[in-house]
Amino acid sequence: MKRLKNVMVLAIAIFGLTQMNAQNPNAKITNTQVVEASADDVWAELRKLDNIDELSSLVAKVEFTGPKGEGGSRVCTSPDGQGKFKENILAFDDANRSYTYQVVEGIPATGVVSNFKVVDLGFKKSMIVWTSTYEKFMKNPQMNEEQFNGFLNMASKEMIGNVAKIASK
Repeated sequence: MKRLKNVMVLAIAIFGLTQMNAQNPNAKITNTQVVEASADDVWAELRKLDNIDELSSLVAKVEFTGPKGEGGSRVCTSPDGQGKFKENILAFDDANRSYTYQVVEGIPATGVVSNFKVVDLGFKKSMIVWTSTYEKFMKNPQMNEEQFNGFLNMASKEMIGNVAKIASK
């Protein structure tokens, strides 16, 4: 029984350190979700880059240009066709199951950089970690900074949840 407790404590400590290392300490927003699927299965879905319209109710269409990885760009269009935002893929790492993108047009903030990472928890479990930070929120008649942060939280949670559902099938 004592050995089992020691193993549990060690597992919790490792999980906590893994989660800590996966997160960006400077992020304004961090969302995570444990997935009942291998890290490879989750990464296979997340790495597609051009299917955000299948993962987010906020995106109806994605136009991807350039390489499917670092240097690629995507323009996402809202369901009503009125809103668009452009993202550039800054980093893409299959070995570490992560990619980083910057939103360069279409939102009321500057220097928005976000990252998706898939952490292998073993035993066909993984964790998706999404972080986002930005330099400055710009005044906007349609939303304040608190609403913008709420939007980022909602959008990332929906995408993470949808990736988890697809990968778990």
